[in-house]
Amino acid sequence: MTPEVKLSSPDRVLFPDDGITKGDLFAYYEAVAPAILPHLRDRPFTMKRYREGIRGQAFFQKQAPKGMPSWIQTRRFETHPREGGSRLVDFPLVNSTEALLWMVQMHCIDMNAWYSRFDKPGRPDYVVFDLDPPDDPGGFALAIEVAHLIRGLLDELELPGYVKTSGADGIHVLAPIQRRAGFDDTYAFAEAASRLLEQRHPGLVTTEWLKKKRSGVLVDHRQNGWGKTIASVYSVRPKPGAPVSTPLRWEELTPDVRPRDFTMAVALERVERHGDLFAPVLDDPRPLAATAKKLARLAP
Repeated sequence: MTPEVKLSSPDRVLFPDDGITKGDLFAYYEAVAPAILPHLRDRPFTMKRYREGIRGQAFFQKQAPKGMPSWIQTRRFETHPREGGSRLVDFPLVNSTEALLWMVQMHCIDMNAWYSRFDKPGRPDYVVFDLDPPDDPGGFALAIEVAHLIRGLLDELELPGYVKTSGADGIHVLAPIQRRAGFDDTYAFAEAASRLLEQRHPGLVTTEWLKKKRSGVLVDHRQNGWGKTIASVYSVRPKPGAPVSTPLRWEELTPDVRPRDFTMAVALERVERHGDLFAPVLDDPRPLAATAKKLARLAP
């Protein structure tokens, strides 16, 4: 018997400036499920809940909540909270349309899952380059320029990279790898690549964490770590207009692109027209070890 997810309060407005409701979000995720589910499947999932909409206080919930349907699978992993110590957490797995819709019912707006799958939790599927532009009117255009620099470096290394808007203020570039490397390897690779670009393009690319010391676009290699999450491709983001983290062809990433261009309707139309542009992230992994050696030879 197919489980049913009953949506409560479908008219609750989650995006006050736009009138976008919980029901609208539910309908979007039901429609985009065939595209987003492959990117969530078998990955420990962290719930980020917005009970009061995007103007309210969100909270993260890793532990599967009491009352979660039994047909949503979980997997248990040890975590290390910031306050110290460790604890065992039962993470939900979003492996079906119904599980995805249940997360919407629980007021999840964006969908956040691990880079690795539960069968090999220490083996990520990709290296992540998270681009954080400066807070000024031309910041996103600079991030677009830096994204193309990352692509150029990955091309030098013969490691394909795939780009998506974060849906918020940045850009994500993912390089799919075979599940042989660990998170220490992906962290080291992303750090070395980011620092090389910083040396090649001072003032445009930075690895400086502190904003007050930063000049240019931060390429944040620190996002490559065990248990880290980013908003999945096709996630709606809790920003005015409900923009979607949308995959692009590289030739589409032009200086006039803006994250707010990619609404739920636009994302669905693009999936209908192009299919899943992020499918190669799952389908075409490359070995990282040989690529890391090539990168080491490029370092000054």
